[in-house]
Amino acid sequence: MKAFPKPLTAEDERLYLRKLQEGDEKARQILIEYNLRLVAHIVKKYQSQEDDMEELISIGTIGLIKAVDTFNHEKASKLATYAARCVENEILMYMRVKKKLQRESSYYEPIGTDKEGNEIQLLDIIESGEPEAFEQIGLKDDTKKVYELLGEILSDRERQVIIMRYGLYQGKEYTQREIASKLGISRSYISRIEKTALSRLREYFED
Repeated sequence: MKAFPKPLTAEDERLYLRKLQEGDEKARQILIEYNLRLVAHIVKKYQSQEDDMEELISIGTIGLIKAVDTFNHEKASKLATYAARCVENEILMYMRVKKKLQRESSYYEPIGTDKEGNEIQLLDIIESGEPEAFEQIGLKDDTKKVYELLGEILSDRERQVIIMRYGLYQGKEYTQREIASKLGISRSYISRIEKTALSRLREYFED
């Protein structure tokens, strides 16, 4: 993992916070850079074998940037304490959206056949109106909304990446590296596209 700079001293942090209030963009960048170690520390708590460390750090950094931009030293004693909450919130929101997308993509997985030999999908059970199935899953509206949002708020490239990344429309689920190879662009660019798309979906979905 990339080595991040050590945190600022309390005195230096106060100095750069004061400069930030005065509109100093360089001070803002320094406060972000010197708190990246905090992001990496928090990410370790949420990383699993399926989660890419670099991807989660990228998401956590969004929370850090929001923290630096909104920190009010009159209401919070330490930037690190406030930033930690912002970073965790951003990661948790990202993971919830990702889980929703992965969950809804499974609706189209075949789960068996009917008496006539026709393939049955999980979504068929939900739409059948069976009380127990609907109560246990309760995600039909979520699924419909996600698909609507894919077409309404995402660009063509964002939609393409999300569909490939999560295997939507009964497609294959690809890794970021596989998508990058197929589209002829860098993995880091794919990561940024996915991050932006999920952020948009999250905002509209929660509304």
